[in-house]
Amino acid sequence: MTAATAALPLRADTLARIGETVPVPAYDRAALTTGIVHLGVGGFHRAHEAMYLDEWMNTDPAAAEQGWGICGVGVLAGDERMKRVLDEQDGLYTLVLKHPDGSWTARVVGSLVDYLWAPEDPEAVLERMADPATRIVSLTVTEGGYSIHPVTGEFDVTPAVQADLAPGAVPATAFGLVVEALARRRERGIPAFTVLSCDNIQGNGDVAARSFRAFAELRDPDLAGWIAEHVRFPNSMVDRITPATTDDDRAEIARRFGILDGWPVVCEPWVQWVLQDEFGDQGDAPARPAWESVGVQFVAEVEPYEKMKLRLLNASHQAMSYLGRLAGYDLVSQVCRDPAFAAFLLAYMSEEATPTLDPVPGIDLDAYRHSLIERFGNEGVRDTLARNCAETSDRIPTFILPVVRDRLAAGGDVTACATVIASWVRYLGGVDENGRPLEIVDRNAATLVPLAAAEDPTAFLRQDLFGGLADEPRFTEPYLWALQSLRTRGARATAAAVAERGARG
Repeated sequence: MTAATAALPLRADTLARIGETVPVPAYDRAALTTGIVHLGVGGFHRAHEAMYLDEWMNTDPAAAEQGWGICGVGVLAGDERMKRVLDEQDGLYTLVLKHPDGSWTARVVGSLVDYLWAPEDPEAVLERMADPATRIVSLTVTEGGYSIHPVTGEFDVTPAVQADLAPGAVPATAFGLVVEALARRRERGIPAFTVLSCDNIQGNGDVAARSFRAFAELRDPDLAGWIAEHVRFPNSMVDRITPATTDDDRAEIARRFGILDGWPVVCEPWVQWVLQDEFGDQGDAPARPAWESVGVQFVAEVEPYEKMKLRLLNASHQAMSYLGRLAGYDLVSQVCRDPAFAAFLLAYMSEEATPTLDPVPGIDLDAYRHSLIERFGNEGVRDTLARNCAETSDRIPTFILPVVRDRLAAGGDVTACATVIASWVRYLGGVDENGRPLEIVDRNAATLVPLAAAEDPTAFLRQDLFGGLADEPRFTEPYLWALQSLRTRGARATAAAVAERGARG
């Protein structure tokens, strides 16, 4: 099949015919039952956890009978579309790897067995999590989804959280749903499930533990004590660039593979998942899938790996995206194929980020840095700068500011980091260097945009998230220089100047 007109809709009853063209699940999906409930099903989850589970069941015929199917849960209003698409496709989706040489490889993933939309039926979600068969509740709810204050690190009781804490409230947040499900398991004498965060946050398991325990403490201190004693929150690191799926992707999948898929996943070939092997006791039932058999790394301490990924890969996405958009680029690959910006990224990674890292077992950091430039330059992935520029007020505190603080504490230079912050401020002006409008997608945009336009250029730094950097000359001096350079010389010349400075030492 090479034409969209001959393509087959992806469903259980078309799977055998689709399997004549691309690999499909080799296991009996009818035998699958839920063992994992996942909150926040998007491309990122489906490109790693669901993919690894599918791969394991494909390689071990008995695995599908161990009850490790995934029930996805949507918590947000916008997740209704995901439910509709996955219901129509019996939970199936196409995973496409876009290779640097322009080739695509595809497979159909079958590990998702159900999808529940919490606003429609919260009771069904609660009972699925309370079911003894559910042994893991995993999360990809974004960096801002844990309600942790960026400076204090304390749990932030937002209006939505406050509403879930009201007596008799029907849970609407991840906190309310997970804690209520744990309360039911406690009352029924069922072992607690493991809460597995897969979000891009340093110490994501520790952060999740802090958030859910804080919510439980506000609701019922006795329950909070039970959670602290019985619920495990392993740390993890996930590495795979997974851009948003476009209509062009859907059309090309139909053309190349003969599959009509309403929500396929496209990603790079590279994938890495490092997990702390800390899962709760489930009695006679296994506490987790045997993911190590398909390449997942189980380690005692995830922190070195996650710091490496957050401060090199994720932070580099921030470092390139505002500068690239200001210069008129739209794609990550375009920026990384520009020598000035590639040199800036390497300077940031080598001179500022890497000195803040601990040794990473089995990793050559110099090779890893250069591999990132190659991965970012993969033209087939077509990752957009706009995606990486969204919700910056969640991302900068997570990826860039920890590097700034560690560098300042060590007496190091922070010119590249300060340039990234300055490029964010310049980006908030809403127009690139060619006069094209820039869309500002940030939940705090109403506050950020006026501050970025303030007459005092340090006003932006006086927000809580910067934690006093406005009064630190070792940061403000390079920040003010970069801001002035961006406004007078432009993004490319500014990036080149920073890279040259780094090369001179």
